[in-house]
Amino acid sequence: MGLVTDKLWPQLSGPTDLGEIERVALSERGLPASTYELVRRAAEVWPDRPATSVLTEAERFLAPRVRTFADLADEVHRAADILFGLGVRRGDAVAVISVNCAQLLPLLLAAESVGIYAPINPGLAPEHAIELVRLSGAAVIVASGPELAPDVWLHARAIAESTGARALLALRPTTTSQAPPALEPLEDLEVAYLDERMADAEAAALPGPPPASDDIASYLHTGGTTGTPKLAARTHANEVSNAWMIAARDILDQDSVMFAALPLFHTNALLVTVLAPLLKGQHVVWGGPLGYRDPGLFKNFWKIVEHYRIAAMSAVPTVYSVLAEVPLDGDISTLKLPIVGAAPLPPAVANAFEARTGVRLCEGYGLTEGTCASAFSWPDTPRHSTVGQRLPYQEARAVGIDEATGEWTFLPDGEVGTLVMRGPNIFAGYLVRDDVGTHLRLDGKVKEGWLDTGDLAAVDADGFIRLAGRAKDLIIRGGHNIDPAWIEDALLEHPDVTAAAAVGRPDAHAGEVPVAFVTLTAGSRLTPDELAAWATQHVPERAAAPRHVQIIDEIPLTSVGKQYKPELRRRAAEQAARAALTETGLADAVRAVLIDGAIEIHVPRSDSDEEVRAVLSQYAWTWKLTGRER
Repeated sequence: MGLVTDKLWPQLSGPTDLGEIERVALSERGLPASTYELVRRAAEVWPDRPATSVLTEAERFLAPRVRTFADLADEVHRAADILFGLGVRRGDAVAVISVNCAQLLPLLLAAESVGIYAPINPGLAPEHAIELVRLSGAAVIVASGPELAPDVWLHARAIAESTGARALLALRPTTTSQAPPALEPLEDLEVAYLDERMADAEAAALPGPPPASDDIASYLHTGGTTGTPKLAARTHANEVSNAWMIAARDILDQDSVMFAALPLFHTNALLVTVLAPLLKGQHVVWGGPLGYRDPGLFKNFWKIVEHYRIAAMSAVPTVYSVLAEVPLDGDISTLKLPIVGAAPLPPAVANAFEARTGVRLCEGYGLTEGTCASAFSWPDTPRHSTVGQRLPYQEARAVGIDEATGEWTFLPDGEVGTLVMRGPNIFAGYLVRDDVGTHLRLDGKVKEGWLDTGDLAAVDADGFIRLAGRAKDLIIRGGHNIDPAWIEDALLEHPDVTAAAAVGRPDAHAGEVPVAFVTLTAGSRLTPDELAAWATQHVPERAAAPRHVQIIDEIPLTSVGKQYKPELRRRAAEQAARAALTETGLADAVRAVLIDGAIEIHVPRSDSDEEVRAVLSQYAWTWKLTGRER
């Protein structure tokens, strides 16, 4: 278990190194077998180096909770001892419902060491959270305690009662000198503070055998924008190999410090800012429980970069949009790798951030089913209009899919098709429960090792990926497929546009027509008509010209910063329904409702029911009359 060897860390300094690296099989590079081995190795190689500094809040960035790699290993062992004592064994999930805090870091690593880490977004609807916990089979739940996030604690208590859990452990704030409030007991359920239980736990070693590379390490939920989220199962080999791919480039060394503030229920936070730094012994500074939602963070951000000598960070485009407006009041000369992903990067945001800081954003691409990252840009040698080059040992191709047979045809370099990926990072499958029990199933997502990402893209001969929208987001206007990315890219070329999202609006004649929603720079006087005219001039074909452009304050996003297009489709459908029913006098009462990702038009019953039925039946949507029976 050496420090850094040529075999473990080959030279990866630019896009031309990829082929040479792949001449050596990944299995020969000596990667640790599991995420627990990452923890143990870091503690042995860099025991006294700082591993994490966790802020209580941005305003108090000079007083973090600091632990070394040896400290981290001790806490992982203690947390693992508690989980093991509660009956958690290999294959058992530990459900975690929490905002970020210092205790969460060793807890998640401990969960992967003795069982399976199954984080749940605290903002998920209760019925979805309960279904995910039941599906995971978790009998132990760990959650933000009443001091850390009172609403989350109440949410977790209700989930624990509903799912028949046997233990509910509370996490406390990162630093506090106050005695904790008493936890109200629950019948037939152990309720306790994790730190109090850990105080007397074993810190020297892992209870039970360490995980094997093919054991499941985590269940992460995905697909939450349409219906109940799925649980994607990833093995230790998936996570370790992808962490190595992320860390392999020469841009950062072991002295590089990373800033982290994304929520730890998301794969980016887990892989980019927890596991990858463990491989190189890198120090990670964590924001407080609000993460990038903390207003004080932006006010103090450049001072934080200067104080901790931050070299890298990971965030979504909206974060960089805000930072581009924050005056520089610190020395940020150490910042070299600001990583951006999870949502399209508007050129206006990239340009504004670089103008403010002198640092180019590093765009990336990935998905939960691919563990995390599959492509990264090279800051010094960017490839225009791409999300970067595929990572080592991952294959990327575009395929044409026959709608009738489902057969795939691999397309030539540079041709747009459905993006498929293959490599050691591809997940083990979705966890499903059916008549034969609970098991893993790929649900058609993987064919002969290739993962269907659901994205449209072109891949060039050097492995650079140019995205062209989501296959399921295609706007079909009179049978003609329109890629929403054409419209979004056209609008984003305007210097005043900071974000754009195009969706289909129901239409009685064409089935649907394209419309767009945009946000603008502060003080812009652009009008919707001017934006529509701009888009019409810049889209690649006339059919893609948006019928309407609406200026809004912000594009709705998921909790991890991805555009939430179902809400935009709902708004567009509601606008279409109101326009269609103007003459009935009911337009203001029409509502479009999202039900498990599908849109349903609701119209109150009235004396105009027959007219309403006649109008709504001309559209390809579902609808119903509500209210009094006639």
